[in-house]
Amino acid sequence: MSQTVDQRKSPGRIQQLSASVINKIAAGEVIERPASVVKELMENSVDAHATRIDVLIEKGGADLISITDNGSGIEPDDLTLAVTSHATSKIADADDLFSVATMGFRGEALASIAEVSHMKIRSRTGQQDSGFELLVHGGNAEPPVPCGCAPGTSIEVANLFFNTPVRQKFLRTTQTEMGHITEAFTRIALPNPHIQMTLKHNQRIIHELPATNNWLERIQGFFGDEIASHLIPIESEDSGIRLSGFVANPKINRSNNKMQYLFLNRRHIRDRSLQHALSEAYRGLLMVGRFPITFLKLEMPPNIIDVNVHPAKLEVRFQDGGRLYSQLLGTIRNKFLTTDLTATQQQPVAPVDSAAGSSESTMENWSRQQLNQSFGDTSLPGEQNELAFPNRQPVRDWVTHPRESSAATTPAFQPYEHPAPVSPNVGPHFSTEHAALNPDYQSDQPPTQNYRALQLHNRYLVTENDEGLVIIDQHALHERVIYEQLREKVLAGKLETQRLLVPEPVSLTAAEAALVLDNQEILSEIGIEVDSFGGDSILVSGYPAMLVNHNPAEILRNVVELLQNEGKKPERRDVIDSLLHLISCKAAIKAGDKLTAEEIEDLLRHRDLCQDSHHCPHGRPTALVFTRNELDKRFKRI
Repeated sequence: MSQTVDQRKSPGRIQQLSASVINKIAAGEVIERPASVVKELMENSVDAHATRIDVLIEKGGADLISITDNGSGIEPDDLTLAVTSHATSKIADADDLFSVATMGFRGEALASIAEVSHMKIRSRTGQQDSGFELLVHGGNAEPPVPCGCAPGTSIEVANLFFNTPVRQKFLRTTQTEMGHITEAFTRIALPNPHIQMTLKHNQRIIHELPATNNWLERIQGFFGDEIASHLIPIESEDSGIRLSGFVANPKINRSNNKMQYLFLNRRHIRDRSLQHALSEAYRGLLMVGRFPITFLKLEMPPNIIDVNVHPAKLEVRFQDGGRLYSQLLGTIRNKFLTTDLTATQQQPVAPVDSAAGSSESTMENWSRQQLNQSFGDTSLPGEQNELAFPNRQPVRDWVTHPRESSAATTPAFQPYEHPAPVSPNVGPHFSTEHAALNPDYQSDQPPTQNYRALQLHNRYLVTENDEGLVIIDQHALHERVIYEQLREKVLAGKLETQRLLVPEPVSLTAAEAALVLDNQEILSEIGIEVDSFGGDSILVSGYPAMLVNHNPAEILRNVVELLQNEGKKPERRDVIDSLLHLISCKAAIKAGDKLTAEEIEDLLRHRDLCQDSHHCPHGRPTALVFTRNELDKRFKRI
């Protein structure tokens, strides 16, 4: 330990940092990745009152970022000053910080970007006959020279982080960086529909947005008809604070809050208090773990907010946050009260008819509640709606009638493999896990062969074994059976894929599309075949055959949510296992599905072939056992 201390460099004399080091430090705070450059430069174009902004990206921004606008331009004498630290035309003194009406104002962006790249600026004001060009290499600026260019400003940023290899090393794949860039582009293009904007990557058009006075058209241009058609307009004004925009019908929701766009005076912000107000406004309309989709604009005097609390200006401080919280919550709730949301409510299962005072019906209702509490919710987030509709198409219908409208003709998928002989050392009664949980269990007993059962409430199977009464959750057990079959097929590379005659395009956000393409190889291993379709759209050309009756777009969106929840760098095996969980849950019979005697027998037979039949892949129990001794006690026999 002493040797380590001795070798540690002691601090030297206090000294003034050079402008280059200062700019590199600022670049580390403001310029995190290529998307940060796009954000800063586009904000400058908006502040220059441009009516057109064109963004060109090469190799995810690592090679080139070019942004051209037709704004007011930069005076020739100001070009060199523009790339100097803390030089800005947007504020003059400290008092101006409390009345900022522009997107940018710190004066760090251009200097920081120029310090870690090769930058070229061409600019011309409306009063000039020609423009001027400024070259900056790693913070070293050459004198401006005349050049020919249209009115406005064009900035090219090449070889980003060329002189900061540590920062360059942490850049992700081209697709991932492009996803972040597209999101940055979206956050600026959304609140400025009056500006014509284009985004190109490697000469391919990602977004081409005409100017419009209709904000819904701009939203539709990014997120498609499905979301735009389910948006509900809201508007209110209170003491000079104006709230306007759209909230989505509760039936359209997400597993995270990334689709909650909030703009303050046309600046994209994040605010936990306002996000909480959104959650409260949707309370009772969304399932736990689901988040609303919103596009909201707040307009208020600049002097009642502080936008100088975050380097990227993503967070702000409100003078009266409580009043703003109440306004947002009240506006949305009042709108919902006057809007027909019947179709979005979960319809409860029809209650069992019962006569007043009937002990049998009382016992039946009590039993149902006890079983639900014992098993817990056996569906994934987003699946609870299926539990509430017992008349949905049962699983056996889609087994024998595969999707014919868009899928190629393939052999009908069978839900269960042909049962293999039961090994004396394999099965639920001989698993090591079962033995560990039940030390008194005698492992030399043969597996149960009773495959007869009574279906209760179209969700539970009641049967018996040598121990006593067994109550099985049909969805959880079927999910376990499918999961183990899928896992074996993936390991053997024999998972069936249903190919579509007409591949289906799915509109996603930029980050979601990047996530899908980054995991393209992993998805193919579990039968999901995807490719880029231009912009933020993904083309689905194949998906697991056992999900033949499900919409490919729905499947892909579920996969996206799962990948997002896995974190930034999920392990490959964890991703595949989670995807198998998802497919198993989607393909399994649901609570509410009426089963035939043959289907019940087949399901119970496969229970004895599982390595772990005690739990579904998510850890919920598949069965409850009431021993004969326990039943005797309940009936006062002992």
